[in-house]
This record gives sequence, C-alpha cells and structure tokens, in this order.
Amino acid sequence: QVQLVESGGGLVQPGGSLTLSCVASGFTFATRAMSWVRQAPGKGLEWVSAISANSGNNRDYADFAKGRFTISRDNAKNTVYLRMNSLQPEDTAVYYCANREDGEKYPYFGTRRPRGQGTQVTVSS
Repeated sequence: QVQLVESGGGLVQPGGSLTLSCVASGFTFATRAMSWVRQAPGKGLEWVSAISANSGNNRDYADFAKGRFTISRDNAKNTVYLRMNSLQPEDTAVYYCANREDGEKYPYFGTRRPRGQGTQVTVSS
C-alpha cells in the first residue's frame, strides 16, 4: 500500500524559506518519478514540480516556482524534498507529494487527488 507522509510546513514571513520532505513507502521509490502539488484555500490541486525516477536528472517546475523552488530526492531514504525560497503570501497552501501512477504523464502528474495528508505552508507577516 502506497503511503506518502509530508512534513516541514509551517508559518513563515514573506521572503522566508522552508524545506518540505515526503517519505514514501509501499512501492519501489527509486523507480518512480515524484512530484509536488499544492492546494490553496478554495482552489483545486496545482502542480508545482516534478523529478524523474532513479538519478533524478530531469527536474521540472511550474513558472511560479522557477528560480525559487528546488526539488530533490534521496533514494536511500525514500524521500523527496522541496526547498522553497523567497516565499510569498500567494504560496500559502497545503503541499502534497505524489508518485507517478500508471497512466499519468511526466512531469504534470499528481493532481488527480491528494496522495498523503499534506503539510500546511502559511506565508504571512
């Protein structure tokens, strides 16, 4: 059974930084591309970033994330990370990670439904 456990969210001032983590289990982590998606209050799931399987050589970002967010993975720890810098109030959302499921196309996957419990990121002064 696939399990994804996100952590690392919190309250941060505009311009601040956070690093989110997602520990995966129930599948062969290294062989699956992973993504981060987010859901702002009253809105649907929005794709943020994705990293390819194995070495993670391919990394893709939504326009709003380019230059500010960095996705990475540690296959030995079954963990995918999202480093977020220069956070702004519009980044406030619940952030979820997702494993690419059969039928989903890289890199825009993970928005069908939340895969874990998510971690809340609130950017406010």
